[in-house]
Amino acid sequence: MTFEPPQSPAATAPPGARGSGDERSSPGNLGEVAAASADDGGGSSSRGVILPFIIFTLIWGSTWIVIRDQLGTVPPQWSVTYRFIMAAAAMFVICRVKREPLTLARRDWPVVGFIGLFQFCVNFNAVYVAEHFITSGLVATVFALLLIPNSLLAWIILGQRPGGRFLACSGVAIAGIALLFWNEIGKVEVEARTVFTGIGWTLLGVIGAASSNVMQATDRVRHVPILTLLAWAMAVGALCDGVLALLVAGAPVLDPRPGYWLGLAYLALAASALCFSLYFPVVRKIGPGKAAYSSALVPIVAMALSTGLEGYRWTALAAAGAALAIGGMVLALASRRTSPPIAPPAD
Repeated sequence: MTFEPPQSPAATAPPGARGSGDERSSPGNLGEVAAASADDGGGSSSRGVILPFIIFTLIWGSTWIVIRDQLGTVPPQWSVTYRFIMAAAAMFVICRVKREPLTLARRDWPVVGFIGLFQFCVNFNAVYVAEHFITSGLVATVFALLLIPNSLLAWIILGQRPGGRFLACSGVAIAGIALLFWNEIGKVEVEARTVFTGIGWTLLGVIGAASSNVMQATDRVRHVPILTLLAWAMAVGALCDGVLALLVAGAPVLDPRPGYWLGLAYLALAASALCFSLYFPVVRKIGPGKAAYSSALVPIVAMALSTGLEGYRWTALAAAGAALAIGGMVLALASRRTSPPIAPPAD
């Protein structure tokens, strides 16, 4: 995770498959790991929730450092486009290997298109653009507020009313996020208008992600296997990204550096294809509100990685914020009054 603003303003930048438990016990590649989460049915077991939660949180926490290297030659809209072309291709390959259906019913296209547009176009483009104006550390801490719209939309749309303990623990976590935010905003050396513009773009990304998270957990799309859903949603997102890139940035731009393409592959395969294959089933099992606690931990993971890789120095404010965010998350996820789990679709 970088805590410095981008240097160049020209280009800136998270089940119905069949298979035995034995087959999923030791995944050895992207397809097997992705399918392992999509295959888990029912219940919020430690295997079906905690392990995927740890994996996608750690990977998404590392993406800020990788994205830093993506900012420069290639306009952010084209970087997002390349990312989801690659991710969609990977998902189609996984579907083929796992023998998941590759077709959608006509009635499913509006919902899949909605998820593709809001999750893989609006969300990612807004976050990348936000880094034109504010540091990625500040973007990450603002994005951590995802648990608020996720919980509200899940209550309104899915009827998953949060319990009192969950709300109280979320308040503790939000207080921690506020301390992290205050710690990061103190490092910003630009005028207030620029800061608020960056925060506005980040909040747009948050709304895009929250809308998609809740939509994919509704009855209208539960019958679609998650791997199939992701493959087509990422394809729709890549198409929308490409159109946006043409309109905003003009003709495609390529970066000849191997590091750029290795980073792009990591963002597409690990941070997109793999992580969303793990994240979407968790959303369906424990609800969008609790699943969004990953976003509260991402800036903490990123700061920890930055400590070792970039020499980031912790302040008392940052340490207190991290402690509150982690403590609130642990207490909330351990709450007995959980959101009613959403049953996986039948085979």
